[in-house]
Amino acid sequence: MQQNTIDEILNRPLSQELLARDLARLAYTALDGTPRSIPIGIHWNGEEIVMCTPTNAQKLPALRRNPAVALTIDTESHPPKILLLRGTVELDYVDGIPDEYLQWSGTYEMTPEQRVEWEENVRSLYDGMVRVVMTPTWVKLIDFETTLPSAVEELIRRKSA
Repeated sequence: MQQNTIDEILNRPLSQELLARDLARLAYTALDGTPRSIPIGIHWNGEEIVMCTPTNAQKLPALRRNPAVALTIDTESHPPKILLLRGTVELDYVDGIPDEYLQWSGTYEMTPEQRVEWEENVRSLYDGMVRVVMTPTWVKLIDFETTLPSAVEELIRRKSA
């Protein structure tokens, strides 16, 4: 997929809304060769999606071996709004807590007091973390109004031909 197409899709208002969400599902290939899909916190910085994880996370050896991933960000409403992304990740080990980890948690409904307590707990738990940084190389936005899953679009094309 061409970078200008990726940029155009990611700059759409609905894509920006989905990229502002806190959670997504990350799919990757585990060390035993089987697929994994896990919920993970995300932070979109305008060019990359940053996910943070403990330094001992089981996904890290798998991502080092095979950095190809897929990410799904969606809504719970009907019809769902879905942003599908594919790309590769780079792993960045950092001391302390990455800013992105604290930022992605910012939209949870916490009182200011709960937020302070949460941050204190996070800082006391982690001496360091790994930033899992994904650069999208393929994207698809599905809103079930103007865009549909590729298989449905193909069926419609066939029937209208």
